[in-house]
Amino acid sequence: MNIPSQFYKDIRMLCCLIVLVISVVTVQGQQVRKIINIDKDWKFKLGDVADGQKVAFDDKNWRKLDVPHDWSIEGKYDSLSPTLRGGGYLPAGIGWYRKSLALPKSYQGKRIVINFDGIMANSDVYINGHMLGHHPFGYVPLLYDMTDYVNFDQPNIIAVRADNSVQPASRWYTGAGIYRHVKLEVYDPVHLDEWGVFITTPEISKEKAKVNIQASVTNESKKNEQLMVQTTITSPTGKQLKSTQTALTVEAGKSAKCEQVIKVPDPEIWDLATPNVYKSSTVVTLNGKVVDDQQNTFGIREAHFEAETGFWLNGKNIKILGACVHPDGGAVGMAVPMSVWERRIQRLKQVGCNALRGAHCPMQKEFYELCDKMGVLMMDESFDTWTAAKPHGEKAYNLYFNDWYLIDATEQVIRARNHPCVVIYSLGNEIRDDLNSEKGRAHFMELKRITEEIDPTRPITMALFNPRGMKLFENGFSELLDVIGQNYGETGLLAVRTGRPERKIIGTENTPARSAWLVMRNNPSYSGEFIWTGFEYLGEADWPKISWDVALFDRNGDWKPIAWERQSWWKTAPMVHIVRTEDNGKGYTDDWTPASDTLKRSSVTVFSNCEEVELYLNGVSLGKQPVPADDGPNKWLVNYAPGRLRVVGRNGGKDVADQLQITAQEPAKLFLTTEKKEIVNDPEQVVYVTATVVDKNGIRNPNSKHKVKFTISGPGEIESVDNSNPISHEMYKADERTVYKGKAIAIIKATAGSGTIKLTASAPGLESSSVEIKVKKGE
Repeated sequence: MNIPSQFYKDIRMLCCLIVLVISVVTVQGQQVRKIINIDKDWKFKLGDVADGQKVAFDDKNWRKLDVPHDWSIEGKYDSLSPTLRGGGYLPAGIGWYRKSLALPKSYQGKRIVINFDGIMANSDVYINGHMLGHHPFGYVPLLYDMTDYVNFDQPNIIAVRADNSVQPASRWYTGAGIYRHVKLEVYDPVHLDEWGVFITTPEISKEKAKVNIQASVTNESKKNEQLMVQTTITSPTGKQLKSTQTALTVEAGKSAKCEQVIKVPDPEIWDLATPNVYKSSTVVTLNGKVVDDQQNTFGIREAHFEAETGFWLNGKNIKILGACVHPDGGAVGMAVPMSVWERRIQRLKQVGCNALRGAHCPMQKEFYELCDKMGVLMMDESFDTWTAAKPHGEKAYNLYFNDWYLIDATEQVIRARNHPCVVIYSLGNEIRDDLNSEKGRAHFMELKRITEEIDPTRPITMALFNPRGMKLFENGFSELLDVIGQNYGETGLLAVRTGRPERKIIGTENTPARSAWLVMRNNPSYSGEFIWTGFEYLGEADWPKISWDVALFDRNGDWKPIAWERQSWWKTAPMVHIVRTEDNGKGYTDDWTPASDTLKRSSVTVFSNCEEVELYLNGVSLGKQPVPADDGPNKWLVNYAPGRLRVVGRNGGKDVADQLQITAQEPAKLFLTTEKKEIVNDPEQVVYVTATVVDKNGIRNPNSKHKVKFTISGPGEIESVDNSNPISHEMYKADERTVYKGKAIAIIKATAGSGTIKLTASAPGLESSSVEIKVKKGE
């Protein structure tokens, strides 16, 4: 038989392919690219030092700590601090970090990269005395290739100088230091680019979804290489689904991209109620050997905006019910464990919030992952300033914008683009640059260009400032935005569609007032809103205040009156809640215990989404009221009497919701409560423990001024204490705190892998209280 030579070639190719597939399959779940967390065992020195980057520098007396670390939150409040109003009167200055790092000889021939997720601010990074780079912006990852400067026969010295001494540098609290995670990445000279795998889902049906994968590979070797790139998708339940592979030639010293398509059957959709997250593994093979791989997560979902009907997610027309959030975590400062954000997002979802706006900067990596996991939409925002300064932040990013904005915008978008939570980008917040000018317009066009080049799948907006004064609705600028955004001025934003029905609009920042809510509620074209703000945050306050205090929740997660009101608008589950006017007539309070015995009458407000509400005082009805169709609250003027104030909500004449407030007697004891009975020894995990001053019947006394002392034993420590008082100047890194409205909190973290933490709270004249938290082993 005369067998054609081509047959043997085909057989050889098939055999090679089988070997290749087998080699790839064997490494699934065993990552070839080494990603090593190096958060532990740093040394820190507050203040500037000469020659701190040198290997021989003596740092034996420096403080030992782990990062993430925010040294500013450890300081004292000072009305004369150079951070002033914007930075919340906490310290600024220079801090140095050093770490000794040994590298095994097996890393020789690899690329060795250090990855800081964020350093605040104006950072200089060194390895063995060699400067790797300088970066002013504190909100984006910093990656430095150390390969040419590392040792394999002796320890390597990493040194970081962080400088935020030039103030005022922000309109809100920024923290200071290496406040996000640090990782070492070790990979082959032929490798996938950082965030070099871009995954989109352009076609989705119930039967299947088309998943596009774009992979970028760089060849830092000295010869051209022929590679194989394989991507495998794993379902949200961990089932390996499909793979595809592509041959790719990459010239020496250059990068190349390949495009891949995988069709996923019966896709599990990422949605608000079902935040299904898929995983992908992209593997690079050279000469039959796997040389690099990356794991990514993504969601199969479709999102878009329409002019007449607003926002659509997976074929459903929904309102974006959003809140703006700054990146600080209150008492923990800017080094925020993810359990803090998880707790916060859970509370926002209880109100009915389905979206967050990062105000006004890129957030930490884990924040995006958490929003993916919890089913929350996100507006990802870049900058608070371009070149024009803002009051209370005159020495901010405006000093560096021209040199850095394209670099920082690139890092922002390329890191965010695989996250299904991100549905829109904002290129700036209330930018004061003249967008009518050639220079201002050029900056916008460059930002838009780089954003669309990296991620063409998501729309672009801006939180416009003074758009009518700049004539942005008339001069063509609005047409450059995919969705027109504006802070406040809800009625004015709606009016921009008059005669221009093709325009899409969204409220990028909105007052919590009912008038703003009704504009969006009553107009289908109004895509959504982001109220200012979800949580109280540090800074942007006039002394003696140290934090912004208009929010749904205080900085430690307690509900504020407007959160109950918002819940009555945003949620459908029946609810009622009582608040009353403060004794001084300023604002609301959430109790029926006056600050003095002089209160004669009180204005009582009830928030509800029921059809009818009825108020009772000590069992006597004070009258029924229908809940207004315009979402207004129900109000009663009540002759004060101590006792029990109760409200009942009814639908169809049936009781469906109720809430009770009881007048407190004299403080008698402390009552400790913990939201979690177990904790893992993980820096991302903390537990909030609340100490409440109560009377003999267990009713909170909001007028107590006791100072609570926290004592801890077992494998744990007190991370921070707080009381949410916007004018409290007590330190967070302490073991005692004066109660505010009858409460103080301690944030606890584990220090070992097992055992039981016991926290005790005591105060003069009060019965003490204890709580136990079990430390369990992590997975």
